[in-house]
Amino acid sequence: MTVALDRPQATRKQLRLEIVIVLLLSLGQSAVYAVVSLMAKLTAGKPLSQQTATLNPSQSPRPYLDLTYQLLGIFFALIPVLLALYLLNRDRLDPARTLGIDFGRPAGDAGWGTALAAAIGIPGLLLVYAAATLGLNAQIVPAALQPVWWAVPVLIIAAMQNAILEEVIVVGYLITRLREMGWRLGYIVAASAVLRGSYHLYQGFGAFVGNAVMGVVFALFFLRKGRVMPLIVAHSLLDIAAFVGYTLLPKDWLSWL
Repeated sequence: MTVALDRPQATRKQLRLEIVIVLLLSLGQSAVYAVVSLMAKLTAGKPLSQQTATLNPSQSPRPYLDLTYQLLGIFFALIPVLLALYLLNRDRLDPARTLGIDFGRPAGDAGWGTALAAAIGIPGLLLVYAAATLGLNAQIVPAALQPVWWAVPVLIIAAMQNAILEEVIVVGYLITRLREMGWRLGYIVAASAVLRGSYHLYQGFGAFVGNAVMGVVFALFFLRKGRVMPLIVAHSLLDIAAFVGYTLLPKDWLSWL
């Protein structure tokens, strides 16, 4: 005989511990490494602007071993997302309803996502240029894979992985849990935005500011619309443009990065 047990509502202490664990397994861990990376750059004996921050580096000189490492990295990076969704579902917070993670509104999600990508991307390019000019950022290398046939598909998948991980954890999951804990909306938006900026600090101070502003916009959008899917679309478009564009465009066009 199966006995149905009602799960008691989680306490603030339990939710706080859960948030810490989820973040330390995912983007909180990335934030710690980003701070250490920035400190290493600042104490390296040369200006920050003369150093590089490389995204999507090659993992092996052997192409198919490199491909294996790339795909494994993408797969395991998404495990914290599954954990966050599981924890919400366990507490009867259906992710499809609570976070708006479903495919029920493809046109609306695509439209809002494209609009958000344009609203964030164009000013973002200007900020990157300004930060580079002022020496507040390292030189950003968005992709450094070998010139192999699978490079572009892997970069597209990596962009989508980044979008899913960040928007589900930093926006959907974190905001939902902080609201359960009774945080004020201003503090919730600030926490989400600062976290987003912090794990980009390895790129420099300009990257922190730009991503924190993006975090404010995305958090406010989620609080108003209650859907993560448009944010995933927007983030995917931004990263695909950065990763694939850097790979395919002539390098002299991108010297300002």
